This record gives sequence, C-alpha cells and structure tokens, in this order.
Amino acid sequence: MDNVNHPAHYGGADNAYEAIKVIEAWNLDFCLGNVVKYISRAGKKKGNSLIQDLEKAKWYLERRIQELKNE
Repeated sequence: MDNVNHPAHYGGADNAYEAIKVIEAWNLDFCLGNVVKYISRAGKKKGNSLIQDLEKAKWYLERRIQELKNE
C-alpha cells in the first residue's frame, strides 16, 4: 500500500469509497470533509483508537454546526 497517496486506513486506491474520493465527489468543506475522513478510518489507523477518531469527527461536526449558527 502507498502510505502517502492511498493509505490503507482510508480505503486504498482501488476502493471507490476512499475518503478523499467521497469528500471530493460530495464537494464537502474542510470540516465536513474531516468528519467523513475520521469516520471512515475510525479504529483503522495504527495508534488511533475508535473512540479517538470518533471524538475527532464529533469535534469537526460541532465546529461546522457552530459556523452555520453564526452565519
């Protein structure tokens, strides 16, 4: 696996649902893109627990919600 361009914890190059492909296809902003990224890799990246990745996704989701409330 290519750990720079297509890391296994994001699905790999052959996966149609690799995080970056989904983020770009859905035209997600930075925060929502990170939500998808952290959920899609939750518990898969060495050194990151499932809870840690879900907490990160939650942080970005809460940040985006706050941005929308402040518009």
